[in-house]
Amino acid sequence: MRSVRIWVFLLTVFCLVYPATGWSNPAVAAEEKEKAGAQEGAPEEGRGEGFQPEPPGEECPSTFGPIITDTAIPLEKGKFAVQPTFGLGFVTNRFSPNWRRVSARGDFQSFSMDYKFTYGLWNNLEVFVVIPYRHNWAGSVNDPGPQGERSADFGGIGDVNLTFKYRLVEETEARPTVTALFATDFPTGHFRHLNPGRLGTDEIGGGAHVFTTGLNLSKYVKPFIFYGNLWYSMQTDFTDDDGRKHPRDYVTVNLAGEYPITKKWVALLELTSFWDGGRLFGHKANVAPGALLSLMPAIEYMATEKFALALGVNLDIMGKNGDTTITPLLSMVYAF
Repeated sequence: MRSVRIWVFLLTVFCLVYPATGWSNPAVAAEEKEKAGAQEGAPEEGRGEGFQPEPPGEECPSTFGPIITDTAIPLEKGKFAVQPTFGLGFVTNRFSPNWRRVSARGDFQSFSMDYKFTYGLWNNLEVFVVIPYRHNWAGSVNDPGPQGERSADFGGIGDVNLTFKYRLVEETEARPTVTALFATDFPTGHFRHLNPGRLGTDEIGGGAHVFTTGLNLSKYVKPFIFYGNLWYSMQTDFTDDDGRKHPRDYVTVNLAGEYPITKKWVALLELTSFWDGGRLFGHKANVAPGALLSLMPAIEYMATEKFALALGVNLDIMGKNGDTTITPLLSMVYAF
């Protein structure tokens, strides 16, 4: 299995590097320059935070884009976008190590408020920061705290994310947009010196630095717009209240599709997932593996060329060693 993971990692790096070799080819550069010149002066319309004009042919409709699945088209150079996303998760069960649903042993809810700030650094390159807030509640728990506590709550800033996205391949009638992604999660959320009386609600961070690399894709196939993410994430060792932890690497696979009903209303469906494995580097993992597969139907409303919003319900449908939740989500984006 370790050799398979190494080959998967090397293949991802190869996919990121190989398309870039075309940029040093004068013929390719001339072709791209000619195409850019042909598009210069064309009117640009907003499509959430990730819109760029499509190549000649069928015009891609303006949409909000997925809520969880990441977009592939970088924000235009010099543009700025703000996207707050709010979610309220209700834990219905837990997934056991053998993929079965078992009792959650209490009533648990979690409110999330993520603020995403995106900026177009230059052509084909954007950077964004996600600052998350989390507030957890526990009630009627089966296993009370040391003073007999049966309910508790706690809130604070979670793990902050910094991401760079660079477009490798521009969409044409035959090929999709392909974007390379490099991201880091910082362990800014509370994860140790936990208070037993808070019944686990004060654990709002992962504890590790997480380094992620991968690819984003998008393609307009009339009348649908499709998106995909394939990422590989490596986590650093950290120490929590139970000792030294060697967390697992994991793979993220997200798929999404949009169907424009009218110019203002768009239907969205997302299938998101992560899958824990072993580790490419460092000590052997000493944390139990987890996995989660979720489905989210949603509806989008394009209020103006600069402002749009989307409402969906994320449903955890399969997994192991984690919570089963139902999470209504509201996301809004404003582009400057």
